[in-house]
Amino acid sequence: MEHVESNGNGICLPTKIRMLDETVSAKEVNDSPIEQVRLTVSVTDDPILPCLTFRTWVLGITCCALLAFANQFFGYRQNVLYVSSVSAQIAALPIGRLIEAILLNKFIRIPGTKWSFSMNPGPFNLKEHVLITIFANSGSSPAAAVAIITIVKAFYHVRIDAVPAMLLMQTTQMNLS
Repeated sequence: MEHVESNGNGICLPTKIRMLDETVSAKEVNDSPIEQVRLTVSVTDDPILPCLTFRTWVLGITCCALLAFANQFFGYRQNVLYVSSVSAQIAALPIGRLIEAILLNKFIRIPGTKWSFSMNPGPFNLKEHVLITIFANSGSSPAAAVAIITIVKAFYHVRIDAVPAMLLMQTTQMNLS
């Protein structure tokens, strides 16, 4: 079974799909045991779809900041209220389509360089939606060091300056495994 892939420059490269030294058909590769996945998720990537767009960055950072603030704010309640990234995922689609309709299809040049970008590169797509969800998910869970800072302030009545608090937050979030 021949499978055609692109090298990113628009040149198609024929390749064979091999699994355990056997040629398999495209239907077998796309055969997920979960029907919803099989119907909605393609096994191939469309390199033409833009993903790191202005919309992705604006909506992603906004969702990340809002979820981080909301979950930290509601985390101090006796009955903790948690806002998951699914809420941002649900809200991102209509907001992304709204921004697609509102933004102008105009290229903006970065002064002093040959670089330019479009505020609205085309229809809001699946890649942008997934990246916004990843941004939101990264902000939905609180940092572990916030509990340390809160305990030091509440029980020991010691004020921690901003720089040591930020260094504590950064070092406890790093995972080397």
